[in-house]
Amino acid sequence: MRYLSFRVALCLVITMAAVSTAHAADTPVADAVPEPQQAENASLKDFIKANPDCLEFTDQCSHCAVVNGVAECSTAEIACIKRENQCTKRAGK
Repeated sequence: MRYLSFRVALCLVITMAAVSTAHAADTPVADAVPEPQQAENASLKDFIKANPDCLEFTDQCSHCAVVNGVAECSTAEIACIKRENQCTKRAGK
């Protein structure tokens, strides 16, 4: 009987440790590095300002169309090497 209660207690301890570890893995880290979203948006705005006649462009990862002066881009492909933006369609051409 004593051996059985020890095994039950041990199983409970292991389960609690596993649950708390799994829960801790889901919590976001406060000092995690944020994604460079602002820098990317600034780079897109700079590209649009430098190329006002460009209607579509790509960085080899996502494809963007300029609508009312704002870039609307596709989701980046899974495996790609991001390059400098290149205009693929200009107004009047």
